[in-house]
Amino acid sequence: MNKNLYIIKTVVVLFLSITCFTLNAQSLKLANIFGDHMVLQREKKLPVWGTSTPNEKITVKFDGQTKRTTSGNNGKWMIYLDPLETSFEGKDMMIEGDKKLVIKDILVGEVWICAGQSNMVMSYNSSAEVRGLVPLAKNIRSFFVENKVALEEQNEAPGKWEISHPKSAVAFSFAYFLNNLGNVPVGIIQASWGSSSIEAWMPRFMTKELPHFKTIMQEFDADKERVARIQKLIHKENWTRGENIFLRRNSNIIYNAMMHPLIPFANRGLIWYQGERNTRYIEGLPEVEGANWFHRVCGMKDYDEVLKKWIQTYRKNWNDDEMHFMIVMLPGYGKGTQAKQQIDVESPTEESWAWMRESQLSATELSNVSVVNTIDLGDVKNIHPTDKLPIGQRTALLAAKKTLNVKGEAQGPIFKKVEVLQGKLLVHFNHAEGLKTTNGKAPSGFWITDNSQKWVKATAKLEGETVLLSSPEVKNPKYIRYAFSGKPTVNLVNKSELPAYPFRTDIWEE
Repeated sequence: MNKNLYIIKTVVVLFLSITCFTLNAQSLKLANIFGDHMVLQREKKLPVWGTSTPNEKITVKFDGQTKRTTSGNNGKWMIYLDPLETSFEGKDMMIEGDKKLVIKDILVGEVWICAGQSNMVMSYNSSAEVRGLVPLAKNIRSFFVENKVALEEQNEAPGKWEISHPKSAVAFSFAYFLNNLGNVPVGIIQASWGSSSIEAWMPRFMTKELPHFKTIMQEFDADKERVARIQKLIHKENWTRGENIFLRRNSNIIYNAMMHPLIPFANRGLIWYQGERNTRYIEGLPEVEGANWFHRVCGMKDYDEVLKKWIQTYRKNWNDDEMHFMIVMLPGYGKGTQAKQQIDVESPTEESWAWMRESQLSATELSNVSVVNTIDLGDVKNIHPTDKLPIGQRTALLAAKKTLNVKGEAQGPIFKKVEVLQGKLLVHFNHAEGLKTTNGKAPSGFWITDNSQKWVKATAKLEGETVLLSSPEVKNPKYIRYAFSGKPTVNLVNKSELPAYPFRTDIWEE
């Protein structure tokens, strides 16, 4: 062999060996979701993970526990701490490998992920009522996930833990009231981005379950210009407003950067305030032109199946069948779909947000799913209403009842059954103790019809914990729609002042 060629080959082999060693010889590191001032979820097994030199012995010590493991050939490692008890006292976690790491001032309490679009993003400064809670807040920590995108699933969450409440009005008021109701530290992980669709928060493998999502991602992959623009913007530090809007309108890439890195961080559940982005169409995947490609998301009637599969997917990802989901119902709003934007906000037959609310409520068919009723809230002209305090209160009430076993009523009246009487309908409810109206007048928001499907406003009368409906225009009423419109006028509550949930009975005939 030529001597010079031998030397060159030897140098190349040596260089590659050194390079491989350098790449593998990563120093001990925890995943970025772990940090000083964090909150750990109580009463659940707790995964703690990170990276190190391959096949390195790792020891984790916390609150009297010592757990050991050995990192894999790829340098990844994970241990599980046994369930912990509530702790308001900040404690330190020790991690030992080729070096020692210390995570300081850790509390143990209730951890919730708060995700969604602009109404979850909306700052507490936009709501005077929520802003008034700031001086009273205590034992709340937050991790704000920075708005990022990625074409592949990422392992590190862009953000850090802080000794402060979250920026979001809904997330903060929820944390405040949950802390008071449960007497427990609260950790909020806020991962939200304005105008993002549910598809933006989906892992790519959901294309196997949802045909519409498969179509969306096939179109995404085929759009080389769009993908190239995303690749370029990923590395840009400061986006323009137009660039920000462009990025958040894409499917999957928000999940990759902002949600996937959180898995499998232990938590009690996820609060989901999203849906406005998916209200442009009543159903189906719309046909679009190049300029409005971002309309390619599921419509309101399809959202029910999509939401349920999304919840089930997240539970699989976290390996936690008990992970609770709190769905914030879309509140009152006065615009319709792309097909008809100007609507009668009281009518039960318009293409209004009523259909999205029905899809959201369908998620309660799954276990450990609750829907926060907002039917009495909202703004007919403003898609970003400021009445966020009641949402935080009601979400905390439901969380305390469902996950902390705190006693008390946490839901408004929910339709149970209807009795068909001679010329009248008698509506029965669950959670109806002390059924009343907020203004002392007759219940409003009820519409009835017969087989003609010509809906008319019903005359409603309270009879104990039931409501009697009739109309001179409908001799033999058969079906009911309650609060089933864009911005209904409603006043029906139980003794806890919690509003009745919207419903329709004609769904059973479809």
